[in-house]
Amino acid sequence: MRKGVMRPGHVQLRVLDVEEAVAHYRDRIGLIEVHRDGQGRVYLKGWTEVDAWSVVLRPAEEAGMDFMGFKVLDAETLQARKQDLINYGCHVESIPAGELDGCGERIRFQVPTGHHLELFAEKEQTGKWGVGEHNPEAWPEDLKGMRATRFDHALLYGDDLDGTVDLMTTVLGFQLSEQVLDRENDDFRLAAFLTLSTKAHDVAFIRHPEKGKLHHTSYYLDTWQDVLRAADIISMHDIPLDIGPTRHGLTHGQTIYFFDPSGNRTEVFAGGDYTYPDHPVTTWDADKLGKAIFYHDRQLNENFLGVVT
Repeated sequence: MRKGVMRPGHVQLRVLDVEEAVAHYRDRIGLIEVHRDGQGRVYLKGWTEVDAWSVVLRPAEEAGMDFMGFKVLDAETLQARKQDLINYGCHVESIPAGELDGCGERIRFQVPTGHHLELFAEKEQTGKWGVGEHNPEAWPEDLKGMRATRFDHALLYGDDLDGTVDLMTTVLGFQLSEQVLDRENDDFRLAAFLTLSTKAHDVAFIRHPEKGKLHHTSYYLDTWQDVLRAADIISMHDIPLDIGPTRHGLTHGQTIYFFDPSGNRTEVFAGGDYTYPDHPVTTWDADKLGKAIFYHDRQLNENFLGVVT
């Protein structure tokens, strides 16, 4: 059941060196730098996004993710979901409008895996970068690097996977689209992919002994050829490569993974499945996890599974 939570709206990442991080996300991935605030945070967006920004880089001593935010329909929905979260037992914090420049009130809460998530209803809208909404051209001619179109999703690691899935589905209206189960251990759930729309997923969680860890943030490209071009850019600029280009079994997306200068993992991808409300959950068995993650070579990469921030 949909609860008026529409889509991913933003993510705030901790970075060790702001200028090195900006070069990664702006010049290599191709996000647009739109603003810097008085706290030293840098705001960026993908060129197809209508909101003023979606990625915030915050200077810090330790890499990782501060929070991920989701946009809701309106102020009434925001207050209704706030009360639902309180009734569910979550500690809810109201972040005043303007704490992030151009963004209205945010409702922050912690899910059982230890991650801080937010809901918000209002953010300044500046339209698609370089093309607008009136007689738009196909794409801006001044895009950089991999030409990422949008911030798409995050994969998060934490311990209480089942508790988080229950909260996200019952309180916020996410749909479980895909999962990994350990059939030899009473169908113990190891991974869950959750969507608010027809996308393969808007956020995903993998069971991990530590709370609140970030596996990666992901940015959408148009085609498989763009993923191959991203691989060229990674090599041209000596960016640390994790794995790829390859295809996932989960979601069937075409993908490549690499690291920002602070050690936060980044993904760019193209393609992927679609999900409608009447679709059954796609399930992978744990003993097929290699094929589920890396469809072509069907081998688990311990670096991919274990390195988080």
